[in-house]
Amino acid sequence: MLTKRIIPCLDIKNGRTVKGVNFLDLKDAGDPVELAKKYAQTGADELVFLDISATEERRATLIDLVRKVAAAINIPFTVGGGIASVADVDVLLRNGADKISINSSAVKNPNLINEIAAKYGSQCVVVAIDAKQIDGDWIVHLVGGKVPTEWNLFDWAKEVEQRGAGEILFTSMNNDGTKNGFANEALAKLSEIVNIPIIASGGAGTMEHFAETFSNGKADAALAASVFHYQEIEIPALKQFLKNQNIAVRM
Repeated sequence: MLTKRIIPCLDIKNGRTVKGVNFLDLKDAGDPVELAKKYAQTGADELVFLDISATEERRATLIDLVRKVAAAINIPFTVGGGIASVADVDVLLRNGADKISINSSAVKNPNLINEIAAKYGSQCVVVAIDAKQIDGDWIVHLVGGKVPTEWNLFDWAKEVEQRGAGEILFTSMNNDGTKNGFANEALAKLSEIVNIPIIASGGAGTMEHFAETFSNGKADAALAASVFHYQEIEIPALKQFLKNQNIAVRM
């Protein structure tokens, strides 16, 4: 049986880890290198680094910081933010990233998914999808959740799978930072319609929320930020809790 993965997320702005609610009101959450080191040492399965203002500021990802974080950890490392070309991917992989995450650039240029998958393999490509439920419909948003698109979450998920994405990182904007639980209904539907792993993001507040997203939401991995950054949930205790719920995790 495949184990379920626990993934802390470092949202980076101005070189610091930040966290907000519904993509707004960002607050400082600490030094990214120190946090990364701690997570690798305490049992995180992977780490995600998202340079959340790179697209909006129209600049490349913070390469120096990526290099420092990569040097501090020994677990798979996904980097996103400001990636607009195969050349950008090449730089990140050479500086320590194992996988890359694309979001706005994938919607604007879907062929980018094909190009990266063709050159580096699908296992390297995570397509992040930020979606907001509006009048019952899940609408994909870009640029850190600021710009709505014409895409429906489920149609876009099928599209990215067909183009070669190896994983989908789905963040519910409605749930983000609320600590009220993940968007399990949408996650379960996603897992039915695509055959690639789904990472749940947005809404973690308790250990039960992780258990629910693995059982009810059918998620393959769960990503969280503030509950880990502020030590509201410690990863070793979370994994023991999940194991006690008969959810397969790597201890």
